[in-house]
Amino acid sequence: MNKLTLRNFRDKFLMYVAAALIPLLLFLYVFQAHRYAKLKSEVRSLESKQVELVETNKKLISEISMLSSSDRIEYIAEHDLGMHKANTDEIVRVEIKGDAK
Repeated sequence: MNKLTLRNFRDKFLMYVAAALIPLLLFLYVFQAHRYAKLKSEVRSLESKQVELVETNKKLISEISMLSSSDRIEYIAEHDLGMHKANTDEIVRVEIKGDAK
């Protein structure tokens, strides 16, 4: 009869563990699903931000190339700053002899 009581106790214990484990596993599943949805939303937001930054970067690169064009710089130099291209007699060459650092 001692074996029967021990077996009965073991069976009841396993039944209680299984009964407690099922809701726990369901809770963990719901918790993981919630975390997954939250992370997925965050990834979508970051991807959207990345697309926006790439487009902004393209616009800035375009503006840089436009602003640094040689025609624009030459126009500003001549009209705004009153500069002109140097004639050959206006060019001065400077040579430094010796140890120049």
